[in-house]
Amino acid sequence: MNVHYKKHTLNFKQPGGTSRGILHTKETYFLIIENEDKRGIGECGLFRGLSADDRPDYEEKLQWVCDHLSKGQEWLLNEASGFPSIQFGVEQAFLSLESKHPFELFPSEFTEGKGSIEINGLIWMGHEAFMKQQIIEKIETGFTTVKLKIGALDFEKELNLLKFIRQEFSEKDIELRVDANGAFHPNAALEKLKRLSAFDLHSIEQPIQPKQWQDMAALCEQTPLPIALDEELIGVFNTSDKEKLLETIRPQYIILKPSLIGGFYGSKEWIELSKKLDVSWWMTSALESNVGLNAIAQFTYSLNTTLPQGLGTGGLFTNNFESPLYVNQGKLHYSPQSSWKFNL
Repeated sequence: MNVHYKKHTLNFKQPGGTSRGILHTKETYFLIIENEDKRGIGECGLFRGLSADDRPDYEEKLQWVCDHLSKGQEWLLNEASGFPSIQFGVEQAFLSLESKHPFELFPSEFTEGKGSIEINGLIWMGHEAFMKQQIIEKIETGFTTVKLKIGALDFEKELNLLKFIRQEFSEKDIELRVDANGAFHPNAALEKLKRLSAFDLHSIEQPIQPKQWQDMAALCEQTPLPIALDEELIGVFNTSDKEKLLETIRPQYIILKPSLIGGFYGSKEWIELSKKLDVSWWMTSALESNVGLNAIAQFTYSLNTTLPQGLGTGGLFTNNFESPLYVNQGKLHYSPQSSWKFNL
C-alpha cells in the first residue's frame, strides 16, 4: 500500500474579500492511498489564519499520518486530535478507498443525479457597485437565499446595500443572511443588530469575535434577529466543552464546516448536541477544492436537512478539479454522466 500527500495551491479567479483581508490563493493538501488497483483520496483543507491546525508542524503531522495509516481510521482520528482538517482528510480517504468510485462517498439520489441541495449565493466583500452587481447576478440565476459578508465596509454603506436589496426584493422573494466574521465590538453589537433587523434578515453569523461567551450569550438572548455561531466552534474539540459552549451561549443556529471542526464525526457530534437544545444548523464549505466540496455535499444530503446550505464555492478557482458538481437555479447538483479529472 502506497500512502502519500500532495500540496495544491488554489488560485482565485478574482480576489476574495473578507473581513480578514483579501484572499488571492488558498493552499490545500490531499491524502492519497493507493492499494493495488484502488485509490482513496481525501482533502485536508487547511485554512491559514482560521484553522485550529494552522501550525508549523502541519505537514509533519500529515507525513506521520501517512506513515501510520496501517493502524486504521479510528486510531488515526484519535491521534490526529487537534488537526481537524487532517481528520476530515482521513475520513474521506478511507471512505474513498472502500467505495466503488473514489469520489462517491455517500451513494444517494444526489449522486444519481435525482436530488439536489439548496444553497445560498455568496456575495464577496468589495466596493458597493461590485457587491450590488453580485447580488443582481445571484438573483437572476435563481438563488432564493443570498449571504453577504459584512464588516469590512463602512456600516452605513452596508445598510444601504441591504436597503437596496429590500427595495427590489421582499423577504418572500429572497432570504438574506449576513456574516460579520466577528467584526462588531461587543458594546456596539446589539445596536447594530437592531438596525440590521429592519431588513428582515434570516440570520447573522458571528457578530462578535469568538471566545467571548458571556457577551455572545447576552446577544443571543436579546437579539432581534437569529444569531449563528461559526468561528466560535473552531478549536473546541472536547465533547464537554462543546456542551458547555452551547448551553452557555444558547445560539439560534450553528454553522458546521467539516474541515475546521473534525470532519464527519465532528459535525455529527455538534448536530447531536445542538438537537438537545433545539439549536438548528447548516453546513458550509471552507474554500476546499471540488474534492472536499463533493465530500461535504454528499454528507450533507445524507442528513436530510431542509435549510439552504453554504456549499457554493466550487467555481471560485482557476485551477479547481473538473467534477460532476454544478449549480443550477440556486441548487447544487451532481451529474453522474460527467467525469472527474483529479490530475495530481
